[in-house]
Amino acid sequence: MSWVSGFLVARADDHKTAWGERNGRKWRRKRGSTLWSTRYMSCLRDPEGSNFSTRCVWQEDHYVGSRAVDLAFEDAESKRMKEDEEDGEGEEEEKRGLAARAILGCLRRLAHVFQSKQFRSAKLERLYQRYFFRLNQSSLTMLMGVLVLVCGVMLAFHCVHGHPDVAYASVLSVAMALFLVLMVVCNRNGFHQDYMWMVSYLVMAVLVVVQVFGVLMVSPRSASEGVWWSIFFVYIIYTLLPVRMRSAVLSGIVLSTIHLVTAWRLNLEDQFLWKQLCANGLVFLCTNIIGICTHYPAEVSQRQAFKETRGYIQARIHLQRENQQQERLLLSVLPRHVAMEMKAHINAKKEDMMFHKIYIQKHDNVRPIGTFGSVDSVPSPAGKRNPHIQKKEKAMMAKMQRARANSTDGLMPRWVPDRSFPRTKDSKVFRQMGIDEASSKDNRCAQEALNPEDEVDEFLGRAIDARSIDQLRKDHVKKFLLTFQTPFLEKKYSKKVDDRFGGYVACTLLVFFFICFIQLTVFPHTTLMLGIFISIFVILANILFICAIYSCVKLFPTALQTVSKKIVESRVNSTLVGVFTLLLLFISAFSNMLTCEREGVIECVAEELNISESTVTLCVLHNLTHTAGDTLTLCPSQKTPCPFPEYFTYSVLLTLLACSVFLHISSIGKLALMLLIQLIFLLLLEWPLVDLYDNADLLVTANALFNVLCKVSLKVMTPVILTVFVLALYLHAQQVESTARLDFLWKLQATEEKEEMEELQAYNRRLLHNILPKDVAAHFLARERRNDELYYQSCECVAVMFASISNFSEFYTELEANNEGVECLRLLNEIIADFDEIISEDQFKQLEKIKTIGSTYMAASGLNDSTYDREGRSHILALADYAMRLREQMKYINEHSFNNFQMKIGLNIGPVVAGVIGARKPQYDIWGNTVNVASRMDSTGVPDCIQVTTDLYHVLASKGYQLECRGLVKVKGKGEMTTYFLNSGPSSS
Repeated sequence: MSWVSGFLVARADDHKTAWGERNGRKWRRKRGSTLWSTRYMSCLRDPEGSNFSTRCVWQEDHYVGSRAVDLAFEDAESKRMKEDEEDGEGEEEEKRGLAARAILGCLRRLAHVFQSKQFRSAKLERLYQRYFFRLNQSSLTMLMGVLVLVCGVMLAFHCVHGHPDVAYASVLSVAMALFLVLMVVCNRNGFHQDYMWMVSYLVMAVLVVVQVFGVLMVSPRSASEGVWWSIFFVYIIYTLLPVRMRSAVLSGIVLSTIHLVTAWRLNLEDQFLWKQLCANGLVFLCTNIIGICTHYPAEVSQRQAFKETRGYIQARIHLQRENQQQERLLLSVLPRHVAMEMKAHINAKKEDMMFHKIYIQKHDNVRPIGTFGSVDSVPSPAGKRNPHIQKKEKAMMAKMQRARANSTDGLMPRWVPDRSFPRTKDSKVFRQMGIDEASSKDNRCAQEALNPEDEVDEFLGRAIDARSIDQLRKDHVKKFLLTFQTPFLEKKYSKKVDDRFGGYVACTLLVFFFICFIQLTVFPHTTLMLGIFISIFVILANILFICAIYSCVKLFPTALQTVSKKIVESRVNSTLVGVFTLLLLFISAFSNMLTCEREGVIECVAEELNISESTVTLCVLHNLTHTAGDTLTLCPSQKTPCPFPEYFTYSVLLTLLACSVFLHISSIGKLALMLLIQLIFLLLLEWPLVDLYDNADLLVTANALFNVLCKVSLKVMTPVILTVFVLALYLHAQQVESTARLDFLWKLQATEEKEEMEELQAYNRRLLHNILPKDVAAHFLARERRNDELYYQSCECVAVMFASISNFSEFYTELEANNEGVECLRLLNEIIADFDEIISEDQFKQLEKIKTIGSTYMAASGLNDSTYDREGRSHILALADYAMRLREQMKYINEHSFNNFQMKIGLNIGPVVAGVIGARKPQYDIWGNTVNVASRMDSTGVPDCIQVTTDLYHVLASKGYQLECRGLVKVKGKGEMTTYFLNSGPSSS
């Protein structure tokens, strides 16, 4: 929603009256509820709903006595009449309340615009000021240069014809020197935030002094003189001076008041004083409004970008901590090289492969370490050490010692779980943000002592110190155009939506109103003037209406919604519409010049008085100005005289200032538009309408009886003034665009880092969930675990399965042809991978793979509340179905691999204990008699059959599964047990 509609439209639920009114509707309690319900028994409930003598301290005003209790049981007739009266009074009060709240809400939101924006946290506010410190420092330096230029122009205008006022020239010279000194001070390395506030207020004080002397010493005196630099001073305080809104508004009012009061006191004898003062007041008020419309959305955007960037960094650090916990847990379960290889495989782009990836490595000369003695003390089977092996072992030990020393010296290995960025490009980005790995290692202990909020602020603070617009322009954007060097970034930036576009158009409409009032005050009214103003107003109002629809889309037809979205959500369309509105504003600023009389004053007076032009002197013109009164003309034959054409120039200046309101338009686009406006206006001024400005110079000079050479003509001053404004506005536009692009780049970079952390977290999570159950992994990741801490869980009814390839040992051989048995293990890996894919299907989501032991696959179901079905026993049926699927899958594998693998499967149900064992290397497992019996069902089973116990038989048989009694089987540790074969599932009939 646009920022203008934000304070003009009341928000829902912003105000709630004592009787529960929200959004203009009264919420009535249900009268049919019983009096003695438990809802009314507590004194903490709503006092109006209670009729008991029990009350709380804060309910004194709402206490209902026994008489009220009696009245609560009136007959239906009296109750209905009373309700009707209450409803009538309530509706009137509701209407009055709505109007009052609407006015108060509008005033509150209007006041919010003028309030200085600050975060509630003082620390966060200091961090924000630090965030934009370099930007403000650059703005101050630019401001000093612009002020030196403006003071130089003012001094040149004052001294160009000689005989300057010494005091005025001295003030301007001192101001220029002071601004140059401040420019040097702002660029020093020791310049910090406190000095910036001092410099800002010092600049404001100097501008007030220059304003006072400039208006007092102007010659020839006129109420319209000095308006242009007053406009400039007021505007730059809002835009280029890093002060808060209240200070900017106060200084703008002070500068405007100084000019109005001084012009009034110095020009009391001027016949047209009040017209000029009214016009000046409108000009200054419009300038202040433009400054507010520029300052407010810019600061809101900056604070929003800061909060978003901090939010992304906070999320990234949170994910980084979680990733470190995941990696610590992962590396405590798997060897480092295996875990890293698996993560690299998951991260790599998937390619079509004939076999699944197998993570095995062949190691030569491996032997167990059973003592703490010397390596040389372990004898070989023959009683002597092999010299070649001994040499290799010594070299390996030396290499390990060097690696340990290097890690101690700070040379981190390529992949460690405590490292924030495992990839090279992330480390590069890390360094670009002002944080190198050495400093991160040095500060790691300090960061661990900080709470998460302080850690985010510390991280952001170091990154802010590396933030630089100059570096941005050097590395990422083109110098003059300020477009990104990478087309991808530029395309993404162009899709950025500015939802304040409706506010920009609204501000343009306000500027249009001021231009209309200024020209209606000073210039004669013509039919063309009124026609142009009404036409432009209708067009601008329609544009504003269409753009405002974007803020409340659902209230308007679909066609208008589509048009509004196409304008606001497209940078190209919104830029074109913005340029069009500014051109309409420019037309309203200069079009009335064409209706003014262009005949020279001297020629007209000579013709009226029937004298020669050479005899028309300043004294003659001075006498005519006093005899003319307030008719705005010295010649009765002139129907539409325009004695103050400088207000056309001021209207054009307001149009140029309005260009800066559209923050989304690029700086080069604004420059092109402002140059076009300047060119068109100067062509009109210097060619067909030059007599209009010459007449104004003559009248001002004649009115004061000064020599004409004492004043710089308007046709000379106007091009210089316009050039100064265009230059200053372009520099401000470049600053705004650079800031916006830097904020976009930071936000994009923080988003990408957050997404990379999320991807890394997903990789770790996938690995962990393949090793540990999800609930177990979540338990260990929720907090730091002590090495001696136990995790276990008693499960009352778990189905356990052991499935083994009984003749795989016959298939496995270590020959040179099969890479010393690796190819045999590759086939086993394919079989296990097929089993894993089957268990990952949705119908088997209640199952959990426990582990593989050689060629034996172990799984269970019902290990947690989410998978345990007490009533339907669906988790038991799912495991039985899974066992039959494995049997079918093994037949398919035998058929396509030309092998004859035989699978024995054993199932059992009962209570188990599930948990994690191991301090440094935790491993999830299940224990209990149920597990032992299920293992025995596998070992005593028959190839290609599924053997189950009697308990499981009763469950499956009741569900319609087809089972066959095998008979008594001798089971180790259990004696003889009656077992059954599971043949198939329930019949489809």
